[in-house]
Amino acid sequence: MSLPRSVAEVINEHVTLELECIDRMYLNVYVPQLQRELGVASFFRFHRGAQFASSALMAPMSKGFVKSIEGFVKESDVPLIRFRKNQRKDDVAVEHLACFTDEEGVLFVGKAQEKTPVFRTEKRRNPQTGRSYPWIVRSTAMVNHYYFYCVDKDFGPFFIKFCSYFPYTAKLCLNGHEYLKRQLDREGIGYEALDNGILSCDDPVRLQMLAERLSPAKIDGLLRKWLKRLPHPFAPKDRRAGYRYDVSILQAEFALTQVLDRPVSGRVFFEEVIRENLDVGRPDKVQLIFNRRVTRRTPGRFRTRVLTAGVTPTLHVDYKRSRIKQYHKEGRALRTETTINNTRDFAIGRRLHNLPQLRTVGFQANRRLLDVQRISHDPTVGEDAFHRVTQPLEVDGQRASALRYGDPTVLALFGALLCFHLLPRGFSNRDLREHFAPLLGKHPSQITPGQMTYQLRRLRLHGIIVRQPHSHRYLLTDFGLRVTLFFTRTYARLLRPGLAHITADPENANSSLRRAFDQVESTIHQWITTEKLAA
Repeated sequence: MSLPRSVAEVINEHVTLELECIDRMYLNVYVPQLQRELGVASFFRFHRGAQFASSALMAPMSKGFVKSIEGFVKESDVPLIRFRKNQRKDDVAVEHLACFTDEEGVLFVGKAQEKTPVFRTEKRRNPQTGRSYPWIVRSTAMVNHYYFYCVDKDFGPFFIKFCSYFPYTAKLCLNGHEYLKRQLDREGIGYEALDNGILSCDDPVRLQMLAERLSPAKIDGLLRKWLKRLPHPFAPKDRRAGYRYDVSILQAEFALTQVLDRPVSGRVFFEEVIRENLDVGRPDKVQLIFNRRVTRRTPGRFRTRVLTAGVTPTLHVDYKRSRIKQYHKEGRALRTETTINNTRDFAIGRRLHNLPQLRTVGFQANRRLLDVQRISHDPTVGEDAFHRVTQPLEVDGQRASALRYGDPTVLALFGALLCFHLLPRGFSNRDLREHFAPLLGKHPSQITPGQMTYQLRRLRLHGIIVRQPHSHRYLLTDFGLRVTLFFTRTYARLLRPGLAHITADPENANSSLRRAFDQVESTIHQWITTEKLAA
């Protein structure tokens, strides 16, 4: 079984299913008017009618909200779990989800203390009267948060996390792949699931259409639906006055999943991609991938990180506070995933209605990374081309000797061929002999037409030249032009002068390359001496 040789070959020939889908989304659920000190003061003074805005007025609201949560837990007969420190909340959710049989409902309610921004009251004094008065200021505190882990008939598993302290900011976390699975079940389309994705589907076209239907309106509808079912921190009169929750994007993941027909070769291929793309985090390539200008003032560290969880490596490329992660998912698919942690990195607002613009940025970044890898990664094709020229071969029963790199005869042939690549009628046996012989230090008469025919034959069989029909003239092929240029230029400009530098008489050698080689040799000898090894 032959392994895939390049990114292009894998994408074009070994992908059985390709899906672009929003993956995890982490959304901020907040009351816009209550995000600043003056807004909080206005809520208590002008809406609630208090004489002063004080944190003392927040305590009864918080106690009432916690009491309503405890009443909901008791009435709904769902577990109230206090999360332990460093406990993975998703693992707890998976255990409860395995036992859940209803179409939708609340799995359990979790409770955990977390640091969060809050508003407090500090005393200030009037400089004229000397009397003290309360003043609302921003602060942070360790506050109880309540996680409502739920299952929705359209979105599958998700959770809403409420802060139990004013202004009761919440977080909504959902998964686009779970939404997609529910839609496939509803339409009766057969599929095989990955842990977080789709492995195969009876209708791939409809699959992609359903993924694209996950819109801001549907996500907002999910939130409104469950805000009506779960305990709400704000009274109906507060909501009627305009103190209602809005949604912004904290984090969004945009995944391109390409399922491979041969998992083992896919893993080998992906490891080769990592080795060949360790420089993909350079500013010039990051600029290409994210289609954003990168200057010295652009914040963030531009780097490529290869992280390994168990035996699975992942490739990470950072841009400001966003990143692309690429990995071999469950040994079956190539997953390329752009995670946007701050929409401002791409001059896009945070409100949920900006999701279509953000979706375009994320999916285009995935494609550009693959395009960069197509260009830069070719682990075996280049080696095949090299062997095609430098090894003997047989074409239709005709044998041709190798065109060895560095062979004076081959270099002379290639140098002579470059003289004819712009001639529309090509060249003949005699034309090539007259340019080939001087490069070997000979007169053309010293090379017979038969010897030249031998050289033309092996050039033709190696694909360097092609014979024009019904004539004895030849043209240099596109492949031949690239090979002849590469062989002659690298030998003349790289190999020969480089060897001259590193092998010259030490007394006459004065180049950075020679000094570097001398330093390497000296270091090796020193290490051998230190380790007491036999030279």
